[in-house]
Amino acid sequence: MSNNTEQAAWTPDSWKTKPIKQDVVYDNPEELSTVLTRITNMPPLVSASEIERLRAQLKDVAEGRAFLLQGGDCAESFDYCNPTAIEDKLKVLLQMSLVLLWGLRQPIVRIARMAGQYAKPRSSPFETVDGKQIMSYRGDNVNSIDPAARRPDPQ
Repeated sequence: MSNNTEQAAWTPDSWKTKPIKQDVVYDNPEELSTVLTRITNMPPLVSASEIERLRAQLKDVAEGRAFLLQGGDCAESFDYCNPTAIEDKLKVLLQMSLVLLWGLRQPIVRIARMAGQYAKPRSSPFETVDGKQIMSYRGDNVNSIDPAARRPDPQ
């Protein structure tokens, strides 16, 4: 399948046609529906113009006219979502880009991988903690790292 066909077939709901391999089961479907409705009605995190600007920058990267620097955590906790932690991560990313800018002498496209790693897929719905089988921790967006609070919570 060509990229053009894939892009033409994509819609915000197209993921619903894919097989579910690591589904999260919530105890209260009405509560989940309420949360999803609230999220759906929130403004986007990025604007269309920001997306178009990034596409143009990534084209430059693909054509060798710029270098891509992506940084961020593999998994994030809501506890670390505060101005100081975010500013510290951005400072490191900017410092790294300055070193690359001077060394490569070409534009650097910086992508901060932040505010998106709050849910993690798992190969198994269960894990063993202290000899007991409990639900796997799937990230702060789904459940708690506390073994006593592993029930998926849409809130």
